[in-house]
Amino acid sequence: MTTPSPALAAVLAAVPGDIAVLGVGGKMGPTLARLARRAAPQKRVLGVARFSDASVKTWLEARGIETINCDLLDETAIKALPKARNIVFMAGRKFGAEGDLSLTWAMNAHVPALVAQAYEDTSLPIGHGQTISKPSVVARMIELLLQGAAARARGGLQRVLEIGTGCGYQCALLAQLSHSVVSIERLRPLFDDAREHLAGMRADRVRLIHGDGALGHAPLAPYQSIIAAAVGAELPQAWLEQLDVGGRLVAPVQIDHRQMLAVVDREPSGYKRVHHEEVRFVPLKSGLV
Repeated sequence: MTTPSPALAAVLAAVPGDIAVLGVGGKMGPTLARLARRAAPQKRVLGVARFSDASVKTWLEARGIETINCDLLDETAIKALPKARNIVFMAGRKFGAEGDLSLTWAMNAHVPALVAQAYEDTSLPIGHGQTISKPSVVARMIELLLQGAAARARGGLQRVLEIGTGCGYQCALLAQLSHSVVSIERLRPLFDDAREHLAGMRADRVRLIHGDGALGHAPLAPYQSIIAAAVGAELPQAWLEQLDVGGRLVAPVQIDHRQMLAVVDREPSGYKRVHHEEVRFVPLKSGLV
């Protein structure tokens, strides 16, 4: 299982820079690190983990893999890691695991964002003139949703409306942290891609809609959380009307020449809006394509 094929050896030999395996102490980490080391013996292979099992650390070092003790929940420790050109991310916590929901979210959403920020935190093209948001921005927006009154009172997100499904990455995260997600995408090719990517999700957890996100989705309203991946000059009235009392909306908004992250809480007495950090999103557009 750790014997590399000639094709793999050729690929790794051609890739510039060293290789770091984050979360190397997990089930598949040691095997993967050993495989990389044998396929590209001229490169440094770094194994990063907490190494709660010291025997794993010893096993890796005996096979020429440099080990680094690091708690991936520690942002300072992540920033201090060597800047390897090639990062293999193996850390995570199984969704559906009993116990600490916040730890599951942190390992599966927050830690990848910290790692991406430490190495290269950037949005990525997904075709059709659209991009997937930077991991740190996705994590930040979900963090703000989780801090809403309804989410805190109920121990997690309930019904979530996502504006802009894109490739389905953020939707997949939301589905693991909520009771259900209604996600709207106006571009048919992206909608089809997301439907394929999320095919393994339970139908009662994720509902994908090819529709105009600016209109929200009134038939399944109200929503305890609304999150948007596109920016407009103002927040659409439909979103505010479909937000449940006690719910929270997180979305970018254009203010003068800047885009700011807006958080709106719907209280019994009305709406409370706060602006957070500056962000960068694609424009919110109406109509179907």
